[in-house]
Amino acid sequence: MKEEITGIIKCALNSLKKQWEIKDLPDIEVEIPKNEAMGDFALTIAMRLTKLLKKNPRAIAEEIVEKINAEELELFDNIEIAGPGFINFRVKKEFFCKGLGQLLEEEHSSLRTDLGKGHKVQIEFVSANPTGPLHIGHGRGAAVGNALCNILKAAGYDVQREFYINDEGLQVKLLGESVFARYLEICGRDDEFPEAGYKGDYIRDIALALHAEAGDKYAGTFEDNGGPVTDYAYKMMLVNLEKDLRDFGVLFDNWQSEKEMHVQGKVTDAIDALNSKGLIYEKDGATWFSSSQFEDDKDRVVKKQDGQYTYFASDISYHKEKLDRGFDTIIDIWGADHHGYIPRIRSVLEAFDLPKEKFTVILIQMVSLLRNGEPVKMSKRSGDFITLREVIEEVGADITKFVFLSKKADSHLDFDLGIAKEQSSENPVFYIQYAFARISSIFKQATEKGSSLPAGRQGGDLSLLKEAEEMSIIKKLSQYPLVFEGAAISCEPHRITYYLQELAGVFHSYYNKHRVISDDAKLTAARLSLCMAVRIVLEEGLKVLGVSAPERM
Repeated sequence: MKEEITGIIKCALNSLKKQWEIKDLPDIEVEIPKNEAMGDFALTIAMRLTKLLKKNPRAIAEEIVEKINAEELELFDNIEIAGPGFINFRVKKEFFCKGLGQLLEEEHSSLRTDLGKGHKVQIEFVSANPTGPLHIGHGRGAAVGNALCNILKAAGYDVQREFYINDEGLQVKLLGESVFARYLEICGRDDEFPEAGYKGDYIRDIALALHAEAGDKYAGTFEDNGGPVTDYAYKMMLVNLEKDLRDFGVLFDNWQSEKEMHVQGKVTDAIDALNSKGLIYEKDGATWFSSSQFEDDKDRVVKKQDGQYTYFASDISYHKEKLDRGFDTIIDIWGADHHGYIPRIRSVLEAFDLPKEKFTVILIQMVSLLRNGEPVKMSKRSGDFITLREVIEEVGADITKFVFLSKKADSHLDFDLGIAKEQSSENPVFYIQYAFARISSIFKQATEKGSSLPAGRQGGDLSLLKEAEEMSIIKKLSQYPLVFEGAAISCEPHRITYYLQELAGVFHSYYNKHRVISDDAKLTAARLSLCMAVRIVLEEGLKVLGVSAPERM
């Protein structure tokens, strides 16, 4: 539907270019009006041409509409110019049915695009410290990152998923000290627990596993045995992190170690590269990066007076390494508390000649966990926060993922476990999955009664779909490609969750008012075709969100 409207307007604009005395035109963006009374689709092209043409946008809109030829006008019930210059289209039923037929014939391929063909994107997300279990904030970042990877891949991008392991620094040593203290307790020795040590059952679990393998082998001092104990604890934490993410349905193509970059000399190489550009200087015994020449508000230390590289130096190396791997676009997904860090990394990438628009940071806002409106208390497993594993075990990965995706990533989210377990319209993922399962049940009944299931355009006469609810479904189905493309361009998976809830809503409303299978074989075939189209779109939408589409519930 979008391609047809875009093509019609492009022809009209091309015929006006000579008259307007311009060479280049802005992209044509088809939108879905928020108010259905304004039409089925809308264009803002006239308003975007105002500055270029120095004309009133309504006058521009009128010129565009006048250039649409008579044959193309037949596709629309009406074309209206509204407000400051919106061009609103109300599409004829036959045009909608044509699009529905195409969906039935091409199925999932008609819902994807080649928007990102030939474009390499790297998305780094979660990147939790390997010192404790994943919390629900990590879970939200995992859900957003995973969905965004799926969406961009379906939009034709070459996508790499990466987890950055913060395994260099004091936090890993503190993990080792915490496990060592619990290990000594198991060995029957009292040892003072580190004041800032990591608490929670998981530390003791690692110590128990170590003791089961090694007995009292390391029951000396941390100075003598800290190396192997820390290494064991770190590796076990990494295994647990990977398992939690895998059970959440989130996989990575690459796990990049910070420590490895130091060992390979990549941090030194990155600082040397900046130095060759005249962007490194010495002051007060430390080494500084001239980040204030770019977006940062002040220069930053990359090597301290004691000769140790700062954490920022590692980040410089890591982001240079992303560029060296040939990615066209870099997307980082961070917790909202890292907001102030954005100008620093932008400065690094700008120093290495990456255009600003090629780097995007998505901030993940906090999640408040509730149970029937009441805050959930701390976890025994982590000793502090409720873990992602605990939430998955209580409500399931699908529901957890969908709730995390139900709002824009940078908006605060209340996650109510009580609502998440309800089997009602209050639970959005149940509502959507139930629509899919309902359609599967309809097809099973149709087969049992001898009705033919739809197969492409030949599945049924779509002109027989005349009920208002049927047209609501057909119109809603036509919107998916626009919603999907918008989600890909804006990096906002929540747009698809909103859409799927709306599609499930119009389908349930239809199902409650009309019988799909009846004595009228032709009408039954047409309605089965409509149900098949809904099924295809629901399945596609859930798939890119990383949520399953069950046949039965």
